[in-house]
Amino acid sequence: MTNRKKQALQEVFGFDSFRPLQEQAVDKILAGEDVLLILPTGGGKSLCYQLPALLMDGILVVVSPLLALMQDQILGLESKGISATMLSSMQSMEEIRVTEEALRNQEIKVLFVAPERLNNDYFLSFLDSLNIAFFAVDEAHCVSEWGHEFRADYRELGLLKTRFPDISVAAFTATATPQVEKDIVAQLNFKQKENIIRGTVFRDNLYINASVRQGNGYQQVLSFLEKRQNEQGIIYAQSRAKTESLAKFLQEQGFQAQAYHAGLSSTDRKSAFANFVGEKTDIMVATIAFGMGIDKSDIRFVIHTSIPKTIEAYYQEIGRAGRDGIFSEVLLLYGTADIGVLSRFIDQVENEDYRNLAFGKLNTVKQYAFSESCRHQALSHYFDENIEPCKTMCDSCNEPDTERKDITELAQKFLSTVYRTEQRFGQNYVIDVLKGSKVQKVLNNRHEDLSVYGIGQELSKPQWKMIGDRLLELELIQVSGEYGSLVLTSQARSVLKSEESVDIRAVNFNISKKGSSLSKKSRSAPPKYNFDEAIFESLRALRLEIATETEMPAYVIFDNKTLQAMAYFLPNNKDKFLKVNGVGEVKYEKYGKQFLALINALRADDFQEPIQ
Repeated sequence: MTNRKKQALQEVFGFDSFRPLQEQAVDKILAGEDVLLILPTGGGKSLCYQLPALLMDGILVVVSPLLALMQDQILGLESKGISATMLSSMQSMEEIRVTEEALRNQEIKVLFVAPERLNNDYFLSFLDSLNIAFFAVDEAHCVSEWGHEFRADYRELGLLKTRFPDISVAAFTATATPQVEKDIVAQLNFKQKENIIRGTVFRDNLYINASVRQGNGYQQVLSFLEKRQNEQGIIYAQSRAKTESLAKFLQEQGFQAQAYHAGLSSTDRKSAFANFVGEKTDIMVATIAFGMGIDKSDIRFVIHTSIPKTIEAYYQEIGRAGRDGIFSEVLLLYGTADIGVLSRFIDQVENEDYRNLAFGKLNTVKQYAFSESCRHQALSHYFDENIEPCKTMCDSCNEPDTERKDITELAQKFLSTVYRTEQRFGQNYVIDVLKGSKVQKVLNNRHEDLSVYGIGQELSKPQWKMIGDRLLELELIQVSGEYGSLVLTSQARSVLKSEESVDIRAVNFNISKKGSSLSKKSRSAPPKYNFDEAIFESLRALRLEIATETEMPAYVIFDNKTLQAMAYFLPNNKDKFLKVNGVGEVKYEKYGKQFLALINALRADDFQEPIQ
């Protein structure tokens, strides 16, 4: 590592060494080469363009998809003493004029813009007048038509190499299949097309749970949260109405929860965002409109209350938990009804190629949810990385009970009921017929006269749902049509004729009528440091006070991992304080003296120096 790199890494960013693959990406950028870096959320992608910007002549231009993401990164850079700004449609003409003048005078080191601005002839002419160090394209998967968040304006970014052939482009994403990787490199017109740096998909600090949703899932969410008092997390719901309903339910249970969705006013969204990053709200119940704009490292959990549209979206969303490397947990609640809802959305897509692509991605995420195999291995395999089963960090691997239960006869009852009801109904209706329910819809259809009516009364509804989900996983049935009807596949015949058997993990099947199939091993791991909780809370209180005074997000000042290290090592002078990971010279001068004074005031008389 060169002296200049090491000095910037230590003094500005507060780290003694790079994380895996960071230095490789930084060196490519410093050499003036195009590069694509694929690292999981929390892998440290932003440092890979921020640090070279400090060491290179000229201005770094960052292309970013969201205003909130730009604002968040600007605050983070300014907290490190790096001059940064944005040009956006939200600014007045006078604000734009002042910003452009500062850029011409080289008073700004990093400029953030939306991709749309790079399609503007005036702005491109303005860039011609600047000394540009390099371009950085954040969330680069948006470039690819094969990606899960394709944006047409991102597709046009290839013109950068045409307009500025001697200026390098660095692209960054957390989610890219091999097909998407190749498309990004091609569309951005990389000179060095071989410069693809890929990190591991496996997040070894994330414990992954997936469970069949019981009813609306609220009791399962509550059960999950009761072990996580005072921890911050995000809960994703499928609709605006569901975010409001679940947030209200959690508030009634005593949790500090807020709803966030695109239907709220701009003022209400900003307020909710500020409350969450300022640690005044513990739980954000949100649609997918929330999350990408948060560079918050200490989110401890993410819950999905329904199946997401794609594996890429799911991986990106669960990646918002545990970015500081500390144990965190994610939970997916799923049901067959989710498939029907998402299928109806996809059916409305006019382009047949996109529609087929979307159905293929939905089928993959359905298989992932219903699967009994290692969650981490399945995610890694999707992104073309082969790993061994995680053994301890997902519900599938961590269940001690590996006993299998033969459910062939029960599967035959379920499949026969699907067939006898003419493959026109969803899972809940099929179960009503199996259970001999007298709901009006069953009676109206005269299905109480069927031979299969009432043949499944020995099982609870949740158990029949488990069987239905297992049959979906094995592709013996599939969800079809606008209303999510179940239909038999060709493979179902061999089970109905007893030529093939069906089994299920016994621990998954033994659930009560009111029970949740949440993993018994859902747990919390010990913290990295055996720190003093009281001192940690005092440090958090000081951080919140500074954040309120400066109108900065609390985590931009110091994240929880850094505060925990302070509470463990209890540095009593500047030199020791600077050895805490995440503290650099700039942050020490801005905030460190206040924290050092508090630590010295809190140190006990009989304090013993911890082992370094």
